[in-house]
Amino acid sequence: MTSALFAGDISFDTTVLVDHVPEPDEKVLTTEFVEDVGGVASNAAAACQLAGVPATLLCSLGTDQAAATCLANLTRRGVTVRHEPVQGPTTRALITLERHGEKRLVLATGVSMYPTTAQCRSVPLDGVGWLHTAVYDVSASATLIERCRVAGIPWSIDLEPATLGGGLDALASTLRGTAVAFVNTRAAAVLGTGPERQLFAAGVQAVVRTDGAVGARWCVPAEQTTVAVPEALTAIVDSTGAGDCLAGSFVAQRLLGHGPLAALRYAVTAASLSCGRLGGQSAYAGHAEVEAIRSEGAAKS
Repeated sequence: MTSALFAGDISFDTTVLVDHVPEPDEKVLTTEFVEDVGGVASNAAAACQLAGVPATLLCSLGTDQAAATCLANLTRRGVTVRHEPVQGPTTRALITLERHGEKRLVLATGVSMYPTTAQCRSVPLDGVGWLHTAVYDVSASATLIERCRVAGIPWSIDLEPATLGGGLDALASTLRGTAVAFVNTRAAAVLGTGPERQLFAAGVQAVVRTDGAVGARWCVPAEQTTVAVPEALTAIVDSTGAGDCLAGSFVAQRLLGHGPLAALRYAVTAASLSCGRLGGQSAYAGHAEVEAIRSEGAAKS
């Protein structure tokens, strides 16, 4: 079966559920917490694997115990990890989550934000049908994307706000020819007026605009189509990694032969399911559960 390649960040995430965010010098106790592997690319790879398409993560990893835990958890979920050890700490995320679903995330960037240029130059592309990445290293990602461009492999980019500091001009080499750019509300705010129009002008073919509980929009130059969250899945416990789940699920569905709107409907359902549970990857649903919810919704409509 054709596989998907995910290139980018991997982190060790600690999510704590609290009644309220601590005031200065206040100690808040909790007995509900999750520790797991995370990261934009890592999460998307796990979601793709759960959706039924073999996923490979290309990444760098630190030399600490967090790296070993991340590798073990991803491998247990079936994701193939092509990694290179880099001296230093693995990226860590501390996520404080209130009971109404509001989250606050602190990211301690380590050495695992993006694979090296040498990795991007040498990773085998045989059997790869799609590349998905978040451009935390423009030079390295441009190297990998150019290889995909030459090989005729489509690619998608998650436009994280942290990657937009230099504007779209800084990402020009990666955006030209992009099959799909995923843009969340915060990234759209960074881009300013008409983010879709800006991306089309930069050479992006289609945009998936995610908007939390509202759902997502499939945007091409000629039209936009909204895919709503299923009515049964509107409760939010933890939205950590939901956008990554959507992206990875979408990629899997495209590789399974589904059109973009059908792929996005599946992906919105998968992401919405993940929001109803505590944690990131540990909250992701398998293909059978997602399809059961979709079938239930179709029966009611």
